[in-house]
Amino acid sequence: MDQQQLPAPRIRKRDLFKNFWHLAKPFWVSEEKWKAWALLALVVGLNLGIVYLSVQFNDWYGKFYRALQTYDAKAFWEQMQRFGILAFFWIAVQVYALYFRQMLDVKWRRWMTERFNRRYLENQGYYRQQLVDRQTDNPDQRIAEDVRDFVATTLGLTLGLMRSVVSFLSFVSILWVLSGPLRFHLAGSEWVIEGFMVWVALIYALVGTVITVLIGKPLVGLNFAQQQREADFRFSLMRVRENAESIALYRGEAQEEQRLGLRLMRVVTNYWQIMRMQKRVTWFTAFWGQFAIIFPYIVAAPRYFAKAIDFGVLMQINNAFREVYDSLEFIIAGFFSLAAWKAIIDRLATFEQGMADMQQLPVLMPADAAGKATVKGLDVSKPDGTPLLTDLALSLVPGERLLVRGASGSGKSTLLRVLGGIWPFAEGEAAIPRQGGVLFLSQRPYMPLGTLREAMSYPHERAVDTGLLHSLLIQVRLAHLIPRLDDTDNWAHVLSLGEQQRIAIARALLHRPAFLVLDEATSAIDEDTEQLLYGALLAALPGSIMISVGHRSSLKAFHNRFLDCEGEGRWALA
Repeated sequence: MDQQQLPAPRIRKRDLFKNFWHLAKPFWVSEEKWKAWALLALVVGLNLGIVYLSVQFNDWYGKFYRALQTYDAKAFWEQMQRFGILAFFWIAVQVYALYFRQMLDVKWRRWMTERFNRRYLENQGYYRQQLVDRQTDNPDQRIAEDVRDFVATTLGLTLGLMRSVVSFLSFVSILWVLSGPLRFHLAGSEWVIEGFMVWVALIYALVGTVITVLIGKPLVGLNFAQQQREADFRFSLMRVRENAESIALYRGEAQEEQRLGLRLMRVVTNYWQIMRMQKRVTWFTAFWGQFAIIFPYIVAAPRYFAKAIDFGVLMQINNAFREVYDSLEFIIAGFFSLAAWKAIIDRLATFEQGMADMQQLPVLMPADAAGKATVKGLDVSKPDGTPLLTDLALSLVPGERLLVRGASGSGKSTLLRVLGGIWPFAEGEAAIPRQGGVLFLSQRPYMPLGTLREAMSYPHERAVDTGLLHSLLIQVRLAHLIPRLDDTDNWAHVLSLGEQQRIAIARALLHRPAFLVLDEATSAIDEDTEQLLYGALLAALPGSIMISVGHRSSLKAFHNRFLDCEGEGRWALA
């Protein structure tokens, strides 16, 4: 169904980490938890190794620049050798920290995607969602893209936060010692601030963080809207591809171009807002980051020119200040990621809540009845409560064939959905013979991606004799497809609707179900072939219960029971 532009659901900030933990926790307590925790411990250890090497480099800075200042050639080459060793370990640790993080990333993403797939498909949630859930747009994007981005962004932010904290704790003591006390006179008193460079770094980072958050706050909502509008645009393009023939025959290119243009304009308009907001944030963060390069020199310059510290200590102070500032600047540097991360969590949380709500919908699941199909006191309605069938009662025994007739919208196909156990707006009693197999054939058959052999045997995956498939193709007048039986193609586009319906009839002849339902399953087939196919079904399934929905009067000859849906809940059985 077409996607409507939906307002972003309001999710309170205090629920952010609750939603995050609800999404993240299942993987870390799953059957893969030991591998996951082992990989996480390895990645954390390597990240701590990077911080340790950063501390060693800071020490190297002081000794290296001191050797240059004092023209100490021996110390210079010793430090060059030390640099080579540190650089080797730095590169190795960086490479494997990234490699094992990506390994954890793909394991988490695979597990989480499979979980979402399973929840999306179970109990026909994917079908019910389109009936009642108006908040969850583009579920395909949420499963494919939002899960990927959630895992990658979560690992990036959490590991970045951990490294920032450890780096801060490691370098703040170094900066405290190197910066020394700041002495000044104020109001007739001498004031001493110990480790003043640490306080300067804290204030500098705090000011930058507050200003960045204030400027960039609207990015959260804009990022959420952008993901939604991008998905809507892709959905429209997909609809054009899926309905290419109909659009071409209607000559509907102008209307489709207009519709695509409107959705593209929504994407572009929102992106312009993001661009303007990012420009403001980038102006400030770029300035604040560049000024941070010279800021420690400005603060430490008086002590250096007073010869209280040498050149090596000055460089150590600068490097330590940068490390402390970078640690505190985590929110500034990662604000765009934080904004996108919240939008991703909001989308996944609303999607998961929508799936949970779908599971709560009461669905009338027909019981298993030995050898017959029965309906008692069945009330069927539309999602808005409009009655379609009221107090319906019927009973079918093996060999009986029911034709359901009536005007469009009178509840014919909806009754079949109830018998299929997928319609959530029905009350009463229903039972069908499940032993011996149940098969529903819709007006537009589903043609799975794969070989024609797989399409004919769908939904079962058992091996089928090639000779039997050949004879079935001949029987449904598709002999020309025999050479393509093992070809892989997009059969929903390769075959006409009439050919697809004949493939579906071949499925029924192959599986020989005890309960067969055809929902206008021959509407695109000529009457001569339709009579041939119905005759083949009656001959192959003499003891099966068959229910058909159709408008052609020619179908009457193949049925011995008739149900007329008269609208507004009324019906008549003959």
